Amino acid sequence: MAEKSTTALETPLRDQLDRLAALPPGSFISLYLDLRPDHNGQRNHVQTFLKNSFDEQLRTMTGDTHVAFENTLERIRGYVNSTDLTATRALAMFASTTGDVFEAIPLDVPIEHPSMHLGSVPHLYPLARLNDQYPRYAALLADTNSADIYVFALGSTMRRESVTSDKMRRTRMGGWSQARYQRHADHWHKLHMKDVVDALDKVVTQERLDRIVVACDEVAKPILMEQLPKHLAEKVIDIVNVDVKSIEQHELLKETIDALRREDAKSDAEHVQRMLDAWRAGGLAVAGIEATIRALDMRQVEELLIAGRPDRVVGPADELIAKAQQNSARIRFIEDDSLLADVGGVGALLRFKI
Repeated sequence: MAEKSTTALETPLRDQLDRLAALPPGSFISLYLDLRPDHNGQRNHVQTFLKNSFDEQLRTMTGDTHVAFENTLERIRGYVNSTDLTATRALAMFASTTGDVFEAIPLDVPIEHPSMHLGSVPHLYPLARLNDQYPRYAALLADTNSADIYVFALGSTMRRESVTSDKMRRTRMGGWSQARYQRHADHWHKLHMKDVVDALDKVVTQERLDRIVVACDEVAKPILMEQLPKHLAEKVIDIVNVDVKSIEQHELLKETIDALRREDAKSDAEHVQRMLDAWRAGGLAVAGIEATIRALDMRQVEELLIAGRPDRVVGPADELIAKAQQNSARIRFIEDDSLLADVGGVGALLRFKI
């Protein structure tokens, strides 16, 4: 089965996280908004959340700090009110109250818990977690006559390629025995799958993807797997059985994301155990907040393992995320709280020891 890449280089929000993690300390508002309409199709809850959050913060401020914060809030309000966010499910915003930094990131995936944060650096934990939950991957939807190859990331379709075989329809079959017809069909099905695999290989290589989810029927499955070369087969994390002809694109996205989540739950446990074993043996791993921060400062970290909820991290979670992003380390959020509970919610696999 495929492994998650241990690099931060090819993730959906790489550029945004890199920019935000590299900002020098200052005064920042970090805002995460749930833009999904309510049961009446309205988004009044967004303005209510903004007003309540802003008022709560303003009550604690005076003088120049109050003025700077209020000016930044007006800029945020202006963006939300003037931008067409109809098709957007969530919004992450980062604004400096003392400088020019203002970045808005519309998202096609939900933010379950809207929040506002004030701090000396942007609050990147929720954004980095979305980056981990909705990775870039290939989804292959195939039968014996056609195929679609999708590249999904952050709940959106980034690319789509189609492969169609009409060779069987162009061939005259009159007078053939059933056995001869079946041999002929099998031959063209294999040729079709070879075309599909060639197209898949091209997409995976060009997009630098490390995970593939296959969706096909039982007839196509053995033909496809026979044609897959080793380097592609190793990237396949699951094969889901679907009705290829009728499945909608949003249903395919859900099916394949669910497959990723199942695999992630399994591989999360394996990675944590690998980290704990190496740490206890004095190998290429550290555990706990202080040792992990030291390793990040020394640029030793290959993969940061951190609890899926910041309140489960005994220490500065945002600092860990920012340092890992600055070091191009892989950030893996562990959704099962119990796995990292004994080490304060954080540990790391290392590139080297000092």
